[in-house]
Amino acid sequence: MRAAVVGSGAWGTALAIRLCQNGHDVTLWTRHPEMQQTRCNPRLPGAVLPENLTISGDLGCVSGCPLVVMASPSFPLRAVCRQTAPYLDRDTVLVSVTKGLEQGTHLRMSQVAAQETGNRVVVLTGPSHAEEVSRGIPTGCLAASEDQNLAEFVQDAFMADAFRVYTSPDPVGAELGGALKNVIALCAGIVDGMGFGDNTKAMLMTRGLTETARLGVALGARKATFAGLAGIGDLIVTCTSMHSRNRRAGILIGQGKDPQAAMEEVGAVVEGYYAARSAWELGQSKGIDMPITEAAYRVLYEGAPVGQAVQSLLSRQRKAESEDAGWL
Repeated sequence: MRAAVVGSGAWGTALAIRLCQNGHDVTLWTRHPEMQQTRCNPRLPGAVLPENLTISGDLGCVSGCPLVVMASPSFPLRAVCRQTAPYLDRDTVLVSVTKGLEQGTHLRMSQVAAQETGNRVVVLTGPSHAEEVSRGIPTGCLAASEDQNLAEFVQDAFMADAFRVYTSPDPVGAELGGALKNVIALCAGIVDGMGFGDNTKAMLMTRGLTETARLGVALGARKATFAGLAGIGDLIVTCTSMHSRNRRAGILIGQGKDPQAAMEEVGAVVEGYYAARSAWELGQSKGIDMPITEAAYRVLYEGAPVGQAVQSLLSRQRKAESEDAGWL
């Protein structure tokens, strides 16, 4: 099958490699034409680009492809989709792999892609560091769509022994899990940078997942989705690994660096920074209690000291772990 990947960051490149290894005829669209000669990607050190992977700077490469992966970062995704749209066939299936929420509109990435192109969109998400996928380390992901046939189409395209793909009928939960875990991972990095321990991080991750699910359900997601790969799975891998840009930025902030300086030092897009604002605004609009997200927002956008943010969380009023504890 002909396929194209639009976006040559680490994740887009890793997925292009995966599709090539599955025998597909793949083109990777990039803004960096030197990749055609160097056959390497500085964002994915050590990854070997297959000889049969075509690299192009022409968005026309998507024409005639039954499957096109949209792998741009969240903030330029709408513009990239708009530029790509004229070249897409009407029956092309788009695969949205960006984890984030659009600033201002709070739309999920698949919604942005669908708005700009009019094509059908499947979400591919889960605990999947590009560095490990490109090296063939066993990984599990989720292909989420309300249309089972579309989800299975994407599942078949990517499935391999070292890259297991499960289907899900809940793209809302799958995308919100992927977007909001970046906020919690940034906070997990702050916890590490401040020198707290495993107990603290476990509490943060668990309570962070609770508020993520709370918002997700209010927006139409299935609660069970957050107990799977797109929820707790993605949260674990992003909060505990140094592959995670969000965690690395958080560590620097926890050590006392200004958030903007921390992101510049990481040197790549820190999606949790953008998602924190959108998640906080969504929680406010829906009346959802999201204390960890609010604390992240205060630190990132209002200059609140991290120590003050931590203390505000630890001094909250005592409560039951679950709102529906069932004791009454």
